[in-house]
Amino acid sequence: MSSAQVAHLLGGLRGREVYGFFLVLARVSPLFLVAPGFSSQMLLPRVRSVLAVAIALGLTPVALHGQTVPTDVLGLIALLVENFLVGLALAYTIACVFGAVQGAGVFADALGGFSFGSTIDPVNGNPGGSMTNMYTMTGLAVFLAIGGDAWTLHGLSATFGAVPLGDGFAARPLVGAMEQAGFSLLVGAVEIAAPVMLAIVITDIALGMVSKVVPQVNVFAVGFTVKVGVTLLIVAVSLPFIGNWMTGQLESSLYGTLNALRIG
Repeated sequence: MSSAQVAHLLGGLRGREVYGFFLVLARVSPLFLVAPGFSSQMLLPRVRSVLAVAIALGLTPVALHGQTVPTDVLGLIALLVENFLVGLALAYTIACVFGAVQGAGVFADALGGFSFGSTIDPVNGNPGGSMTNMYTMTGLAVFLAIGGDAWTLHGLSATFGAVPLGDGFAARPLVGAMEQAGFSLLVGAVEIAAPVMLAIVITDIALGMVSKVVPQVNVFAVGFTVKVGVTLLIVAVSLPFIGNWMTGQLESSLYGTLNALRIG
């Protein structure tokens, strides 16, 4: 977005509203850096910047209601950092839910043998196998289907009630909520990938028994094909069930972060 376009958008704001807008923008910006969907590499940087400015303009009147914004430089810088951290905490907890789905895809790639064909993830631009890409795109589709984008914006709006624009927050409860979100990422990835992991373990045991009973069979050649087939079958059966899991995790992540902000 050019400076002339930004100046035109800010033309309707005056004095205190301009300062408030930049504070709101500092809280909105982390969504387009970390949060799933909003930070997707499929969105051009200019599109993300326009969306961030538009959301900030819409939330500025709500955030400034009954609030006093300091006009001194040091006070504004401190509030900019604090509001950025609040938005970053919210975006991080939501990203952990999406990261668990991606992590399950990494497990499926490693166990099923798909990691040999590494490609580029179209959502975040990171290299990943076929199962990682499938889980990523499916997770993004489910995230949008269950209204995850609306949940995220609603949670962002609620942060202004938990931590008003000109107030500070307690760091310890917020750090605790972020640690819990990071822990749930690994646990969630294992939960989602558990059917694939269990099926691969059973397949390995079965192939080991076959190699003992029929030594003439080349288990290494047969096993790779069997693992690929088993992985595809289990993924096709289990993947549709992640919708309910993502809904519950997204809800608990948002409420956990907002409660941590209110404690402060």
